[in-house]
Amino acid sequence: MTHIGALVGIGLGCGLLIYLVFVKVPQKVKGLEKTEELNAILPGVNCGACGYPGCFAYAQALSQEPGLVTKAPCSMTLNDPERLEQLEKALGITLDASELGKKAVIHCSGNSEIICDYSGAMTCKGAAQLLSGYKKCPYACLGLGDCVNVCPQGAVSIDPQKNVAIVDQEKCTGCGLCVAGCPRNLIELAPAGTKIARLCNYQPLRDIPGREKCDFGCIRCRKCIKACEYEAIVWNKEKAIPEIVQEKCRLCHKCIEACEHGRLIALTKSTEQDLIPA
Repeated sequence: MTHIGALVGIGLGCGLLIYLVFVKVPQKVKGLEKTEELNAILPGVNCGACGYPGCFAYAQALSQEPGLVTKAPCSMTLNDPERLEQLEKALGITLDASELGKKAVIHCSGNSEIICDYSGAMTCKGAAQLLSGYKKCPYACLGLGDCVNVCPQGAVSIDPQKNVAIVDQEKCTGCGLCVAGCPRNLIELAPAGTKIARLCNYQPLRDIPGREKCDFGCIRCRKCIKACEYEAIVWNKEKAIPEIVQEKCRLCHKCIEACEHGRLIALTKSTEQDLIPA
């Protein structure tokens, strides 16, 4: 009986100790409540497009610096009005999805001539490592779908006729995973309000001996610059390519009409406000 009594006493003592610890010791790490609140709002896909290893790490960073959401926004949250409203309330700030949102733009129109048979790893990364690819233009989209495979929204596909990646702007959330997946650096995350985009990435200042641009690329005639009445297109001396100043663009489409090869396209429809002279 003595032994039984001792065991019972030990059990009661341990139970009391556990109870005291449960009551006295904080159940959550200080500051973790905010992180968990934000983490519950985020999509939880852990895609890493925001620059953090996962949604929890991103939530933890936001709990310490709410303004970070404007520097590294979660694209999936920006495209979900209900989730965005919850995040605004949790952070105590107002967010404009139209200003923070991004869209992927692929700077290649396709149809670059194939100059050799490629039978290696059927990935853009693999093909790019072998003699800068198998197409005439050393900066052309290889069309093997590395960007397609990483897109969580199914917004990227390969045009079977032009053998080039294309983006469905309606599905694109601007997560940026396709940007990281392209070995040619052909994909740019442009502001969601981008009006005109250029479908060529060829830079003569980076010419590779024995290779040249395709017959569908920008010929640097600068007619688009001359056609623009609002100085919305400028010449980038460093890259030797035309660049669009979106803030000045009025979507008059004169640059598109002036481009001989049709390498400029409108990503948005013009509105009455766009057509008002600056």
